Amino acid sequence: QVQLVESGGGLVQAGGSLRLSCSASGSIFSINYMGWYRQASGKQRELVARITSGGTTNYADSVKGRFTISRDNAKNTVYLQMNSLKPEDTAVYYCNALITAPGTVRSRDYWGQGTQVTVSS
Repeated sequence: QVQLVESGGGLVQAGGSLRLSCSASGSIFSINYMGWYRQASGKQRELVARITSGGTTNYADSVKGRFTISRDNAKNTVYLQMNSLKPEDTAVYYCNALITAPGTVRSRDYWGQGTQVTVSS
């Protein structure tokens, strides 16, 4: 079994910063991409940022220049540094990873439990 455990959410004023972390543990052979999604109240879940095992990144247009995703492959951990936060960044942030278990060639998407980020104006 695989678990993704997130940390780092909270309440911050507009213009402030937060850093989210997500660590994967359990039966893991390899991790392809790791990333962050968010879901604001009444809206669909959307991709915020993603990083491959090789370090290739992509970002939602709304966070480019403000958020930075990084990854420590040795620790199976992904980070999201969020700067210049805006009230519209308020959402539950979910960690996501595409993971291959030992002894199989099939990969599966896994999700964290979510962490609340609230940005006050």
